[in-house]
Amino acid sequence: MTDHLVQTSKFLSLILRHAPEKISLALDAQGWADIGQLLAQSASHGRSISREQLNDVVARDSKRRYAISDDGLRIRANQGHSLAAVDIALPPATPPAMLYHGTASRFVEAIRAAGLLPGARKHVHLSSNRETAVAVGARHGKPVVLAVDAAAMQAQGRVFYVSANGVWLTDTVPQVFIAFA
Repeated sequence: MTDHLVQTSKFLSLILRHAPEKISLALDAQGWADIGQLLAQSASHGRSISREQLNDVVARDSKRRYAISDDGLRIRANQGHSLAAVDIALPPATPPAMLYHGTASRFVEAIRAAGLLPGARKHVHLSSNRETAVAVGARHGKPVVLAVDAAAMQAQGRVFYVSANGVWLTDTVPQVFIAFA
């Protein structure tokens, strides 16, 4: 992506996941925003985005962070919200036996002590393959991939969801379910 598209994607992530109030935008209970309002409010707050640029960001985002509604009138982030009022209403799903979490090496001791916690987000984010976890971990420093025994977690009643872009979500991952390499 070009620098402008990357910056637009980061702006959309901030607005649609964490701080719609920064541009006086309203999200519904499932995190959807009216695209016309998003574009107008962005422009009125000094961040002009055309519909074509918006469509380009959504189409070219390798992580498929955003979804446009079937009618083409609304947009939302697929996961990663920190807003208490947003519930993207994903149904529970059966995960693969093993899931992976990418993190930076500097966080491993905290994870050993407390498990995986969602932090400011609503859910812990997991991937179904090591490669994705490595890429996620590398964004924060030297990557470490943790294997999560999702089958054992689910057997003990833990609930999993899968977002539209294939990210697996759960509330927390206690350390007993994590394999530290």
